[in-house]
Amino acid sequence: MRSNRPAVEPLVWNVAGLLDDEPGATRDYVVAGATIDLGDDLRLADPIEGHVRLARTNRGLLVIAELDTSLAAECSRCVRDIEVPIHISIEEEALPSIDLHSGHAVVAREEGDDELLRLTDHHELDIETPVREAIQLAEPIAPLCRADCPGLCLVCGERLEDGVHDHPDDDLDPRLEALRNFKADDG
Repeated sequence: MRSNRPAVEPLVWNVAGLLDDEPGATRDYVVAGATIDLGDDLRLADPIEGHVRLARTNRGLLVIAELDTSLAAECSRCVRDIEVPIHISIEEEALPSIDLHSGHAVVAREEGDDELLRLTDHHELDIETPVREAIQLAEPIAPLCRADCPGLCLVCGERLEDGVHDHPDDDLDPRLEALRNFKADDG
């Protein structure tokens, strides 16, 4: 049986009621099971979980979010599939784009206001973009399955932790034979 209730975006909230409150009023929201598209290079391994607190300011809203997820990645040493836990904290100001009472567009009052998070024309706060950007910034450059991962054998390409990797000298590439007797000068 289909529900007539519209689907709610997990990182979008209608904040018209909070905008009508006095500065200092707050609302708390739980984020559970949220998923977002991170682009071609990144993929969530777990949904986004956490909480968001919205506080009314004299200009708009202060958005404070503490969120956890994990990314599907590959160990940079042994190329094993891994999950990288990610914790992000967001503290950002969100300004209305439409005045709640008059319905007129709100123009930037101060320099830099153009770059702030804006509410939609329907007084909705959508934090998907700042969450995506925070996750992308938190992605490790060279993720590891564990700190002491030995990596892959340079000769056979097998994982070094999977067993003994003794390779006889006769496996040496003949083009490198001249280097066999090379010794570095200690001086």
